[in-house]
Amino acid sequence: MIAADSSSLINYLRGARTPDRVLVRRAIDAKELWLPPPVKTEIMSGRLSGLDLTGLMENAPLLTISSGFWERAGESRRLILSKGLKAHLADTLIAQCCIDSNVPLIARDGDYVNFERWCGLKLAT
Repeated sequence: MIAADSSSLINYLRGARTPDRVLVRRAIDAKELWLPPPVKTEIMSGRLSGLDLTGLMENAPLLTISSGFWERAGESRRLILSKGLKAHLADTLIAQCCIDSNVPLIARDGDYVNFERWCGLKLAT
């Protein structure tokens, strides 16, 4: 199992030649790609005109949001913000889904390093 952030999925869908795109392709080919629910929301609400999202959305199951998720996400965000670091709400929710499921995250956004360092997120390499 491996999850991907919205920006990495967008790179993949647009055919960008970046390392995260390669990781997404591998995960899809191995049928190991899972989506944090906030990523599905971001992808479905974004401006990806001309891109076929059907296969991706049908073949990538959602990570489960478990009991206490919202409290843990709030605690993670509070911890990072208390250190003067960035913790956008969507990134926090995505990171917490991956932390709770013990699933590495494919991400190009450098802010996820804060969740890796302070909250136990595993970033895919």
